[in-house]
Amino acid sequence: MIEIQNIKFNNETRPNLGFEVIRLEELMQRDIEQDITLLHKVEFYQIIVITEGSGKHTIDFTDYEYTNHTLFTIRKDQVHRFFKSPSVKGFLIIFTEDFLASLLSQKEVARCHELFNKFLTSPKISVDDEDFKGVVSLINHIEIEYTKNYDEFSSGIIRNELHIFIYRLLRIKLKQGVSLPQHKYVSDFLNFQQLIEDRCFQTKKTLDYANLMGCTPKTLNNICKAIVDKSSKAVIDDILVTQIKRLLINTSLSITEIAYTSGFDEPTNMYKYFKKHTEATPEAFRQQHS
Repeated sequence: MIEIQNIKFNNETRPNLGFEVIRLEELMQRDIEQDITLLHKVEFYQIIVITEGSGKHTIDFTDYEYTNHTLFTIRKDQVHRFFKSPSVKGFLIIFTEDFLASLLSQKEVARCHELFNKFLTSPKISVDDEDFKGVVSLINHIEIEYTKNYDEFSSGIIRNELHIFIYRLLRIKLKQGVSLPQHKYVSDFLNFQQLIEDRCFQTKKTLDYANLMGCTPKTLNNICKAIVDKSSKAVIDDILVTQIKRLLINTSLSITEIAYTSGFDEPTNMYKYFKKHTEATPEAFRQQHS
């Protein structure tokens, strides 16, 4: 079994910037230590922009077909993989959270994060001709600043252009009828999501998370219904299943060991839980992704 690679941000050209823009066709030809055609987890944010060609990309175990004029937004700690396709051209934009946050207000950073949250919006964005021209124009400006004009002002210029780029993608989503929630509960939901990601192996109970957030289970359920139209239990299940999937293909632990690691009293309980939510047994899922 091949374990998932954990890829940290490493820009050898500009090590202190926290940002990089790479042509996809150049990325596929790079001699890099990690094999990006295998499932890997990243510790930074990514935006993939397809300008030519067609193919497939996997994000958190879901395969997405794409053609030109397609973008993908990938949040840090998500698992994904590239598929090599000689016809594909485009850009990979990567940046750290610190790079995004260093010149933005807390409210602006939170809004930008919404674009990368799978509970709030799909990671795949298909863009029409007119909007795509604007997207590529922005990327070209960023690329020129990054590669040709780089000086003491470039970090601020790139950061602000990235900010504009993300807001343009939010506008495109809105034009397509995908309205990211402008609700007073958004920050509460994001807090709940982070708590689950940190603690889902310790507890699966809505009551425990409600206590951590200083509210009632009913209020927590209302928060989830308002933001993603799911119950709080469904959100917990979604995140827990993803974490179990990562254990199945990222470790050599036995199914029994994974069951205990993920907080189940008996392996059979984890087996039934996983099959209920994925329609596959843990062994079948592991074999499929080996």
